[in-house]
Amino acid sequence: QVQLVESGGGLVQSGGSLRLSCAASGTVFTYYTLGWYRQAPGKQRELVATSNAAGYKVYADAVKGRFTISRVNANNEVHLQMDSLKPEDTAVYYCYAGRKEEYWGVGTQVTVSS
Repeated sequence: QVQLVESGGGLVQSGGSLRLSCAASGTVFTYYTLGWYRQAPGKQRELVATSNAAGYKVYADAVKGRFTISRVNANNEVHLQMDSLKPEDTAVYYCYAGRKEEYWGVGTQVTVSS
């Protein structure tokens, strides 16, 4: 059974940093696109950052220069380093793994206070 388990969310002041981690299990994710999406209250889920199997990274414009995605294929892990956080980054952050099929974690709350 494939599982994605997020950790590292929490409450932080504006300008602070958080590091999200996602541990994947149930299959080998080396050839998957791994990434992070987020959903704020009343808004649709949106892409934050992804890293494909070749290591090509995509970032949402809103997080470019502040967030960094990294993956450790040997451990089936993907991380999101979030710096210079803003109140508008407040959302539930979901880990994503996709290839022919897609998998999602249950999400971790990130709250940035002003």
